[in-house]
Amino acid sequence: MSDVRLRPMRLADLPRVMQLEEELFAPDTWTVSMYRDELSRTDTRHYLVAVADDEVVGYAGLIAYADEAHVATIGVAGKRQGEGIGALLLDALLAEADRRSPVVLLEVRADNEVAQGLYRRRGFTEIGRRRGYYQPSNTDAVVMRREKL
Repeated sequence: MSDVRLRPMRLADLPRVMQLEEELFAPDTWTVSMYRDELSRTDTRHYLVAVADDEVVGYAGLIAYADEAHVATIGVAGKRQGEGIGALLLDALLAEADRRSPVVLLEVRADNEVAQGLYRRRGFTEIGRRRGYYQPSNTDAVVMRREKL
């Protein structure tokens, strides 16, 4: 993972981000217009990409307000999963969140045990479930919360 660096997400990254969205989250993918909108909200949004050998191999986004922050998305290319890139992205989001908000919330697919484990290791606890949250797959979400350390 020493070949990976983080930088702010740019509009030029969206074609690759959309490829990863399709690989990782279909059929529940975000649209390119959703990402364009998120990137335009620089006051409350913080989006990053993980780059290795000039290729985006992961991405993550945070929505942060004074009272709470939300991890909006984290994705890592399948061929690079298990290398710690997701943890690197999450840690960068949490550092930003801690500068802005006392609490961080997120939703994670109920069937994604690997991601839930990562979030628990970073201090998140389950506070609820959202039935059928992910659409169109109708997959449940686990809602997790982390207080500022």
